[in-house]
Amino acid sequence: MNIIDDFSKKILLWFETNGRKDLPWQRKITPYRVWVSEIMLQQTQVATAIPYFNRFMNRFPSLDSLAEASMDEVLELWTGLGYYARGRNLHRTAKIVASEYSGILPSNLEELLALPGIGRSTAGAIISIACGGHEPILDGNVKRVLMRAHAIRGWPGTKSIEAKLWKLAEKYTPAERTDLYTQAIMDLGATVCTRSKPRCDFCPIEGQCIANHQKSQTIYPEKKPRKALPIKKTVFIIMQTKKNEILLQKRPLKGIWGGLWCFPEISSLDLMEAWRKELGFDGEIRIKKLPEITHTFSHYKLSIEPVLISCIKTTTPNMKKNNCIWYDKQNPTKIGLPAPIVKLIKSI
Repeated sequence: MNIIDDFSKKILLWFETNGRKDLPWQRKITPYRVWVSEIMLQQTQVATAIPYFNRFMNRFPSLDSLAEASMDEVLELWTGLGYYARGRNLHRTAKIVASEYSGILPSNLEELLALPGIGRSTAGAIISIACGGHEPILDGNVKRVLMRAHAIRGWPGTKSIEAKLWKLAEKYTPAERTDLYTQAIMDLGATVCTRSKPRCDFCPIEGQCIANHQKSQTIYPEKKPRKALPIKKTVFIIMQTKKNEILLQKRPLKGIWGGLWCFPEISSLDLMEAWRKELGFDGEIRIKKLPEITHTFSHYKLSIEPVLISCIKTTTPNMKKNNCIWYDKQNPTKIGLPAPIVKLIKSI
C-alpha cells in the first residue's frame, strides 16, 4: 500500500468508528440538501448552522419550493446567520436550476461552477457526497488537515498555497467510497484537527503528520496578514409611531446587507431635513440620540449612530417609491433583518 492510499484508508477507518454520521444534512442525502448545508457551513460553525438548516428544510423542503419563494422569505430565515450573499445566491441558483435544469442540480463540475455562489469545493461536495462522483473538496477543515500533515507554511488563501492544497486533495481523494472520504476528512478537521487544541492522540494520521512530529501543530495554517480595518460612520434613523411601528427601508441588492430591511440611513445628522423631505414626512417629531454601536465586517468597521425619532404627528411617506414599510414589533412581518437591526429593534 502506498502512502497516498494509506492516508485515505486510515481516515476512512477512523470515520467508521468515530465520525459523525447523524448531522441533519447526512440524513436523507440529496444534492439539494448537501448544497444548502455546504453554503451554510461556509464561515459558520456546525452547531450554529444546524438550527438554521432545520428551519430552512422545514420551510423549503425541495429546490422547487425555494425557487418559488420570495427573496424576503429566504432572507428572513437567514437572519442572524450572516454573509447574506450566501442566501441571495441560493435563491438565484434555485431559480436558475428550476427553469433550466427541471429543478435538479447538475452533477457536472463545470455546470455547477457556472451557478451563483457555488465554488469548486462546494461543487465537489455535491458531486462526491450526493451524486456518486469523484471530485475532491477543500474547505477550511480540509485545508488545516493537509497543511499540518505536510507542514505547509503560509496563509491558505494565497493562490500558490491553495493550488498546492488542491493537488494534495486530488491525490488523496480515493476513486471508491469518495462520498465517505469527503465526509470523513471534513469531520476529522472539525472534531480532531481543530484550530486550537488539536486532539492529535486521536488522529488516524498522527504518524504521518509532519506538524505533529515537529510539535508545531498550532502554527498551521498561518492567519491572514492583518491590516487595520478602516472605520466608516453612518446614522440610522429609527422612526417610531405611537403604535410602536418602525420605519424600515429595503437595501439595494448590491452592497452590505443587500436585499435586507434596515433603518433608513444618512451620512450625518445635518442631512435630517433633506431626508424628511425626500421621504415625504411632515409634522412634529422628537429626536433622541442612542448610544453608538460598532459592527465589524471583513474589510471595515461600521460605526453606527442610532437616532430615535418619535412621531407626534406625521403624514405617511411615499412608501413604495422609497422601498419602505412600517414594521410592527408586536406582529412582525417575515422579512430579512441584519443582526444589528434586530438588536436595535429589541432595545427600543
